[in-house]
Amino acid sequence: MLLQDFNFDLPAELIAQTPAEQRSASRLLTLDGRDGSYRDRQFREFPQLLEPRDLLVFNDTRVIPARVFGSKESGGRVEILLERALSDRVALAHVRASKGLREGARVQLAGGQQARMLGREEDLFRLEFSCDLTAFFEAHGEIPLPPYIKRPAQDSDRERYQTVYSRSLGAIAAPTAGLHFDAAMFEALAARSVRHCFVTLHVGAGTFAPIRDPQIDKHRMHAEYLEVSEATCKAIVETRVVAVGTTVVRSLETAAQQAAANGAAMIEPYRGITRIFIRPGHRFRAVDALLTNFHLPASTLLMLCSAFVGREALLAAYAHAVQARYRFFSYGDAMFLTPSPNAI
Repeated sequence: MLLQDFNFDLPAELIAQTPAEQRSASRLLTLDGRDGSYRDRQFREFPQLLEPRDLLVFNDTRVIPARVFGSKESGGRVEILLERALSDRVALAHVRASKGLREGARVQLAGGQQARMLGREEDLFRLEFSCDLTAFFEAHGEIPLPPYIKRPAQDSDRERYQTVYSRSLGAIAAPTAGLHFDAAMFEALAARSVRHCFVTLHVGAGTFAPIRDPQIDKHRMHAEYLEVSEATCKAIVETRVVAVGTTVVRSLETAAQQAAANGAAMIEPYRGITRIFIRPGHRFRAVDALLTNFHLPASTLLMLCSAFVGREALLAAYAHAVQARYRFFSYGDAMFLTPSPNAI
């Protein structure tokens, strides 16, 4: 398939710039992959779509206040966006600076701290900080809102751009399907005997990177760190697995692929880097339904959803969402997808 096959028209005013007043007050579009039918709902109806003993799988990553500013020794302004910590003091990061940074260059940071440029890894800079990374970014960083949110980050984003169950610090973007869940929603799910468990995938800035080759099969995915525990692997056996977000799909499918490569019939625990690129033609091994937000045109996440329900069915539902004035992207509304047996 070609990149142009995944384009759709989206009026800019439908890109949500702020969250809904209440987390579970968003809208929900359901899409049945068996026949391509869709229906408008409210997110508070979500528990009614589930059966007792269904298993929701969440991504418990927590967003780091990952954007900080500093200056070069020459005085030039530097913006650092943390991508992935490699140790307590060394990280890969995106850097914006006039004339870039040379190896060995130092960036002066808040609180009298510094970052030294150690080298490059593709588009990323390897930086060594003079202090503990986590403590420094928590104290001095700002929440890195997605590039399509055209406003500065506010204090309220520190809470609303996190899921209520986030606990594993390491992401620079939220697993946004989980932003719709609040305490009342978890109570409603428990009342229907719907179980849940967690994976961890630390979302990186690459999730917003465009595909540049018109032939999508030539695209190389960005690297992200994930963990799928033994407890989660045991929980998903012989039940309907509902992934809350594309990051959960990528986590479980990575673990399932690794298990298959090892000759195992079932999913196995996994800890490490994934570059999995799920697109039409993918055989899903671990996921039976998907709750997700609306995604960017021609994006890898749109392709993942197309692999689940079929490209034509998905784009038809997106066209309806545009006409019905759904709110798009991270702070927007949600979709619930059940799979097509012949998704192309």
